[in-house]
Amino acid sequence: MYLIALCDDEAAELDKTEWMLKSYMKRHPGAELSIDRFESADQLLEKIKEKKYLPDIILMDIYMPEKLGIEAAHELRSMGNDCRIVFLTTSREHALDAFGVEASQYLVKPVAEKTLFPVLDRILGDMEEAHRKYLLLRIDGKIQRIAVDEIVYCEAEGKTQYLYLLNGEQYGLRRTMAEIYEMLAGYREFSRVGVAYIVNLEHVEGLNAQEVQMDNGKKIYLPRGSYQPLRERYFGYYCEDEVL
Repeated sequence: MYLIALCDDEAAELDKTEWMLKSYMKRHPGAELSIDRFESADQLLEKIKEKKYLPDIILMDIYMPEKLGIEAAHELRSMGNDCRIVFLTTSREHALDAFGVEASQYLVKPVAEKTLFPVLDRILGDMEEAHRKYLLLRIDGKIQRIAVDEIVYCEAEGKTQYLYLLNGEQYGLRRTMAEIYEMLAGYREFSRVGVAYIVNLEHVEGLNAQEVQMDNGKKIYLPRGSYQPLRERYFGYYCEDEVL
C-alpha cells in the first residue's frame, strides 16, 4: 500500500487527479494506493509535521494562495522527507526550481492519463525496488522507515520484540516474533535462532556451538539443537547456498 497525497487549492483539480488515480488502480490491479486530499500546502505540511503521516508520493500544484508548492517542497526536504514529488501546474516557469527539490516529475496542466500513467509506472517501479530494502514500521505512534541492512538482530522479551540496529538504537514492537520474521523472510540474510531471536547473517562476526557473536558486541547463546541449522544457513548464505 502506497500513500499518495494530492495538494491543490482547487477542488475540481483534486477531483480530476483522484479520478485518474482510481482509473490507474483499475488498470493496474496490483497497485494499491491510498489517496488523501489537501486544499493547501500548509495543511499538508502540518499533518506531516505531526509525524503520523508519511506519504510516499505527493502530487502538488505549484500556484496556491498561501504558499507555493516549491516552497512547501523545500520545507519537506529540510525536514528530511524524501518522498516522491510530482508537480502539476499551469506554467513551466518553475521547472528549473523543481530540480532543486529533487522532484520526480514536472507536469503542465491539463494533465491527462496518457501523461500521468507512465510517470506513476516509473515512480512505483522505483519505489517497489527501494522498499525491498526497508521496513515501514509504526513505532511509538509514528511511522518510521528502517533500513534492513541496519538491523543486527531482533530479540523477544515478553510480549515485546526489540529490533537492535547497527547505530545502537533499539525499537520495541508490539508484534509477535512470527510476524516480524514474516516481514523479513524475503531477505536471505535473516535467520531464526530458537524462538527468541532473529539474526542478520551480515552482522554475524563469529559462530560456534555455544554462541553467535554479532558485530555490535552482542553474544547470543544458542539453545539446544540450533547450532547445526544456523551453521548451514550461515555458510549457505556466504557460499551461494553450498552447505558445508
